[in-house]
Order: sequence, then C-alpha cells, then structure tokens
Amino acid sequence: MAILQDILYKVNIRSVQGNTGMEVKDIQLDSRKVSAGTCFIAVKGMALDGHNFTENAVRNGATAIIAEQLPGPLEQHVTYVQVENSTLAAGYIANNFFGTPSFKMKVVGVTGTNGKTTIATLLFKLFSELGYKCGLISTVQNQVGNTIIPASHTTPDAISTNALMKQMLEEGCTHVFMECSSHAIHQHRIAGLHFTGAIFSNITHDHLDYHKTFDEYIRVKKSFFDHLASDAFAISNADDKRGAVMLQNTSAKKYFYSLHTIADFKGKILDSSLTGLHLSINEQEVHFRLIGEFNAYNLLAVYGAAICLEQEKYRVLQILSNLTGAEGRFEYLYSSKEEIIGIVDYAHTPDALLNVLSTIKKLKKGTEKLITVVGCGGDRDRTKRPVMGEVACKYSDRVVFTSDNPRSEDADAIIKEMEAGVLPSERRKYISITDRREAVKTAVALAGREDIVLIAGKGHEKYQEVKGVRYPFDDRKVLKETFALLDK
Repeated sequence: MAILQDILYKVNIRSVQGNTGMEVKDIQLDSRKVSAGTCFIAVKGMALDGHNFTENAVRNGATAIIAEQLPGPLEQHVTYVQVENSTLAAGYIANNFFGTPSFKMKVVGVTGTNGKTTIATLLFKLFSELGYKCGLISTVQNQVGNTIIPASHTTPDAISTNALMKQMLEEGCTHVFMECSSHAIHQHRIAGLHFTGAIFSNITHDHLDYHKTFDEYIRVKKSFFDHLASDAFAISNADDKRGAVMLQNTSAKKYFYSLHTIADFKGKILDSSLTGLHLSINEQEVHFRLIGEFNAYNLLAVYGAAICLEQEKYRVLQILSNLTGAEGRFEYLYSSKEEIIGIVDYAHTPDALLNVLSTIKKLKKGTEKLITVVGCGGDRDRTKRPVMGEVACKYSDRVVFTSDNPRSEDADAIIKEMEAGVLPSERRKYISITDRREAVKTAVALAGREDIVLIAGKGHEKYQEVKGVRYPFDDRKVLKETFALLDK
C-alpha cells in the first residue's frame, strides 16, 4: 500500500487529471492482473501496446492510469498521469512502491554478450560461502538464499525485479548479483535501481534483430555504466576492444581486468586443461576447477568485484578455487565405458561458439575427434546463422546441424541458413538432423573412444519452443540417457 504522489517520485510528469493523494494497493503492467485499487502503467512493448488496454484496466478496478497518451473519454473516479516515457516511469514507480529495496543492499549488475550468467552465479556462490545471504537474478534462475525461483527472462520487468528485491531484503539478503541484458537496459527494466557496482564482460555481434546495428548495441550497453553513481564501482575487460569505451563517461570508480595488458586485476594462464585452470592473479598462483580462457576472464571479473566489495583476497581466491560455474555452461559429462567426453554449453552466438570450440581444441591431448551439435534460434538475429555454421565446421571434426528453439519459424529453413555459411572445403564435415534428440544420439554414435561431443546452444534450458509451445527438452538429460545406453 502506498500513496500515488509518493510513488511518482522522480517520474517525468507531463500532466495530471485527478487526485494523486489516493492509496495504491498494487501496480501492474498487465491489464488482466488489475484489481480494485491498482495503478496500471501502460507500456509500449514489442508485440502489444499497453495503451490499448487502459479501458480494460479501468473495468478491472484500476484507480490510476500512467500513460504517455491519455485515453478518451476520461473516467471521473480514475486519476490519469501523463508521462514522458512510461517504461522509464515504470522503473521509478516500482522502485518507490516496493520501498527502494536496491538502495538497502549491495547490488552488482553484470552486462556483456557472453559470461554474464557465469560471473553473476560465481559471485552469488562466492559471497554465500563468505557468509552473506545473497540474491541472484540470472538467465538460469533467480535465487533468494537457498530458495530457487525459475527465471523467464535474463532480466525481469521492473515490477517483478523490485518485488523480488523486496523479498530478498525482507529475507535478510545483503548482496544481490544480477545479469543486465541489453534488452533490459534499453527497455528501462533496471531504471530506478541503485547499483553498488557494475561489470562488463565483452561485446560481440548479438541481438541485431532487436538493436539493428552493432553501434546501437554498444551504445545501449555503455548507457548502463553512464548512469552509475559516483560512489559505485565499474569493472571492465581491458582485453576487449570496447572495454575502455564502456567506462568512458561513467562517474563510477573505474577498474580493469586483463590477461594480456596492465590492469588492476591482472591474470596469467600458467596451465589450462580439461581438469581446470592454473592461474596467476595479481601474482598469486591458484588452481581453479573451471575450464578455458573465457573462464579465466570470468574469474578475474569476479575477483575484481569481490575486492571492490572489500573482501579479503586470499579468502576470495581460496573459495573461488573450489567453485563450479553456472548450470549448462561448459558442463562436463562422461561415458565411462567408451571414455567419451560430453560438454553441454549455452553458446548461441558465433563468438561464444568460437570460444568454446577453441578452448576444447587447445585442451585436446592428441587425436581425439571433436563432434559438435548446434542449431540457431528462430525469431532472432538471422545474420549470425551462416556464421554459426561456418564456425562450427571450421573448428570441429564433425558437425550435426539441428533444431534449437525454432519458435515461429521453420526449423529446416533455419538449418538451411546455417548450411549456407559452410565453406566448400568443409561441406563433407556436416550432416543435418532436425530432431534434436536424434541429433545428439547421432553425434554420440559418431564418436569413438576418448572423443569429445559438444552440445551447444541451449545449455541450462529445459524446453524446446516450437510454434509457441514449449516442449520438455534438456540437452544434459538426453546426453546422460544416451551415455547410459552406451555404457550398458
């Protein structure tokens, strides 16, 4: 329960029709969820415009309407507030309605194309081991202490985020680690939140179906750091071409991490194998269970954030050395009889796939074959499909193209676009099997003793989305079942 004029604090208001001294029992973005005493915020979404549902919201009991354009005619018993930007307003209203929870905890946001989930998850695990009660908001799952809450978006809408943070605060959380996707930044889903710190992992071509140009994608990511407060910290990857650009205009304290240049948090890979990483971090040698150069970067980002959050460096490194990464991120499975190594990874961009394949190639002991199963999602950036096909075939010994989440598109058509990117010299390497389960089984059948099978693209996901329906599907479960049959 709150007073309307109080929850409008910091909102850019153009006009008000009615009484702002009224009590607000609830706030909603979905008119179907409105009940008596609700403040309905009309937001323009990708598919639907909330402004078309204001009358429905009033019928359901809304007593306040927040909108960029006011409907007509206006109801006398309803207060109408016209704002400059309703998505931005939603962030501030949600923050105020739930009692500004992000200001009462240490919130660290992680953005970048790849590594967000692993960095946020490692921070959550690290600070939990350090004795703090923590919150996690990630692609894989949201978590309040030991309680797991399934995630539907990388970053939830502003109301869901603030409601979740209020729950975290009430349950005693002191630290919150969250992924901040480019969609969420652009759509102001994190507007109004107070960040103690922010981390940039890297940036490569992704989400161009949404942002249209790479420059716009970079600008959106950078805007996250542009809006940090002067008492916050900002940590960036100095080895990424845009690492310095990200922090150009931030008021926050700037820090950099790197494997290849001078930085505040400097790492060096001493040894890398399928059993883990041996790193030097600021001249302290440590062995980690995580695998590959990309995880060396993730570990440096986590270490840097922990130091900025005033933790003792030796204790941090000791705990980090024993941690595993996020679910479905370079997850390792093993067939005991045939000694086939299975790796399940979320890599769904050309750069992420290249990172994973390059890592595996470097870690191979000798003549083992690398067999990759990969697809591309429907209703997403089509420009990356031929590139994914090219990368998969260039860095693998055999490839099985298959369906990912085709969504509203035809799975076979998506596969054809991937095939188009394969170089003529590599075309004998691949086969295409639309059924993902059969694709995984075929890849394992193609593997010999000690070969490596990579299942890429879906990672932690436990569904496959086809024509608007989500069917149960788990790459790890299918691979385990296939290995079990092999080991009989």
